[in-house]
Amino acid sequence: MASYKLMETKDGRRFYQIAVSRGYGLTPYTTRWYIPDGWSRRTIERELHKAGAEFELRCSNGEILTRRDKKAAEAAELAAAAQIKTLRQYADGVFMPTKETTLSENGRFSYQMFLDQHILPKLGDQHMVDITPAAVQKLLLEFQRTHAHATTVKLYNILNGIFTMAYMDDTIPVNPMLKVKRPAPRKDELQGKKTAKAYTAEELALILSSMEKEPLKWRVYVTLAADTGARRGELCGLQWKDIDFSNGVVTISRNLQYTADAGIYATSPKNGKTRRVDVGEDTLALLRRLRDAQAAECISKWVFTQDGTSDPMHPQSPTRYFQTLGRRYGIPDFHPHKLRHSSASIAITNGADVVSVSERLGHSDAAVTLRMYAHANEESIRRAGQIVRDALRASAE
Repeated sequence: MASYKLMETKDGRRFYQIAVSRGYGLTPYTTRWYIPDGWSRRTIERELHKAGAEFELRCSNGEILTRRDKKAAEAAELAAAAQIKTLRQYADGVFMPTKETTLSENGRFSYQMFLDQHILPKLGDQHMVDITPAAVQKLLLEFQRTHAHATTVKLYNILNGIFTMAYMDDTIPVNPMLKVKRPAPRKDELQGKKTAKAYTAEELALILSSMEKEPLKWRVYVTLAADTGARRGELCGLQWKDIDFSNGVVTISRNLQYTADAGIYATSPKNGKTRRVDVGEDTLALLRRLRDAQAAECISKWVFTQDGTSDPMHPQSPTRYFQTLGRRYGIPDFHPHKLRHSSASIAITNGADVVSVSERLGHSDAAVTLRMYAHANEESIRRAGQIVRDALRASAE
């Protein structure tokens, strides 16, 4: 049975110490239950005994540890950590559990995939202290032969993260990554044909006119992507309650993602903030048509659904559809993110300020937008200079 003792903290807060015996001569398990303000004596007694019964059950189930038990558990954990020798043991026991506290589900899945498929098969069974810069460099060079530069850089970043963490927590005395250069693009990547990062206004208008022959759902998706500059998963995550038809505003508050482990799941937008984006009348008219057509088939809270169901569209479906559409109409490098780039680039080159474009895109700050759309900003700067020259010329006449 639990016992109760009324006590008080130094600052005057009253609480009951709940104690459960561990047997003769042993320190009992204890916990505190603070008395809420304004509760009647009868309510306090009822809730106190309920808390006591729950605490006693947790004690009997082995869920509660004494201070001595906690110290013993911590010592055991430290001893287990001291046994970490191989890269596989460190990645599974320290690196990934630490990263999982900050990574999204999609990020966690990506890190684990790189580990399982590319890092651990090559270096996993080697002792951390024995892995040399040359061994890491060899892994990166072999990987780079068959993978794109951006993917190779990601592998480099994960390796750097592992060894930096191991060096900082004294698992290894020297960080081999200090002598491993960040991968540079292959010659064939530098010399290969470069595609434009964004479409011009004329090119985008032609793409949108081509969409008139496509299913209504995809006409709306492509038009909305070009109008708002929203990310692929943000569009898939739109619900009808997010569309303000009266004011012509779309609220972007969630991002649909997919991993093999978690399936389709919703998370917050990339910067963690909800944003409101205005849309044009043509876009709103298409959205109204889609709402009516969808209601005739099924009732769904999602704007974009899987065909014939009320389930949200799979967040990878747009990429597959854009590839098919690109081949059908001869649109080079057609993918959802290019519409986002195009929306931003056209806005900047036609006089929109970078801060406003940054807010519209949901970037963490305007500096990100400046880096991504420097080419567009240079065009707007040149236009600004021409405006000044035209004004001076006009005043001199």
